[in-house]
Amino acid sequence: MNYLYDLCDDLLSLLFPRICYACGNHLMRNEKLICMECYVLMPRTNYHLEDDNPVARLFWGRCRVEKAAAFSFYNRDSRIRRLIHNLKYKGVQEIGVELGKMYGHVLMNSGFTRDIDLVIPVPLHPSKERIRGFNQSYLISRGISEVTGLPVDAGSLCRVSSTSTQTKKSRYDRWKNVEGTFIIEDSCSVRGKHILLVDDVITTGSTMESCVNELLKSDGVRVSVAAMAVSLV
Repeated sequence: MNYLYDLCDDLLSLLFPRICYACGNHLMRNEKLICMECYVLMPRTNYHLEDDNPVARLFWGRCRVEKAAAFSFYNRDSRIRRLIHNLKYKGVQEIGVELGKMYGHVLMNSGFTRDIDLVIPVPLHPSKERIRGFNQSYLISRGISEVTGLPVDAGSLCRVSSTSTQTKKSRYDRWKNVEGTFIIEDSCSVRGKHILLVDDVITTGSTMESCVNELLKSDGVRVSVAAMAVSLV
C-alpha cells in the first residue's frame, strides 16, 4: 500500500511539480512548501534566547514590552523574504501556517511562551483584508497556536483606519502613519493577560508600538512581541 502511495505521489510530482517557495527548487518526497535545505540554511536570529537583543532595543523608551524576538532576517533575496512575498502577494496561505509552526516549536522549546496566555495577530484594516483575502499575521499566529496550544484572539484588537504603505517611509513617518490606528474592542478579553503580539515583519517597530500601547490601556496587560522576520537595515 505504501509503495502504491509513493508511486502515485511521484507521478503527481512529475505531472504537477511541487516547488519550494523559498528557493524554487523541486520538493522531494515528504517535503512540504519549504525544502529541507532552505529550512536548515535559513539564518536564525536566536533573539528569543536574549533579553537584550536588536528587536527588543527597537522598543526601548517607546513602549513597555516584556520580551521581543524574530525568527529570521528580512534581507534582500533572503529565503524568509521570498516566503513572505509568496504568502502576502501570491496568496499561498499555507506558508503562513507553516512558518508559524516552525517558529512555534522554537518559541515553545526555549520557554519563550511559558507564561503567555494569548496570541494576538497585528490586524489588517477590514478593507485591506477583504482585498487580500486573509491576514498573514493571523495565519502565522494560527501556526504558533497549533504547536503551543495557546488560543488566538483575532477580534479584540482592531485596526480602525487604513494607512498608506510603510515602504520607504522614515521611522518618524512610519510612527505618524500608524498613530491612533488601533483600538481595543473588548478590553475584558485581554484584561490581566500576557499577550504575544505577532506580525510577519518588523522594520522600525512603529506598527507594533502602536498596537502595544493600545493593549496596555487594559488593566494588568503585559505584551511580548514576535515576528517571522526583522529588517535591521
